[in-house]
Amino acid sequence: NADTAAGAIAGALKASRLYMLTDVPGILDQKGNLLSELSTHEANKLIRSGEITGGMIPKTSTCIEAIEAGVQRAAILDGRIQHSLLIELFTKGGAGTLITA
Repeated sequence: NADTAAGAIAGALKASRLYMLTDVPGILDQKGNLLSELSTHEANKLIRSGEITGGMIPKTSTCIEAIEAGVQRAAILDGRIQHSLLIELFTKGGAGTLITA
């Protein structure tokens, strides 16, 4: 899985950030609202509760594992938005879900 490989490389390098692009806005709550920031603890809780499902589980788990390996922050970004990485880098709100320790 490319996401898993990217997370492992980022962790081994102790990267400051890991960015993952996907075709959804980011991690959504049960009402479909974007969760703009989560701690690894909160993200794990959402996986265990079944609120994070399907293809978002491996992406979120990879972000958590990368942070536990030394990455400072990880973001799951909506790759359908033009310039989503620039939006994440240069705006306060970002373009997806930021996961922190």
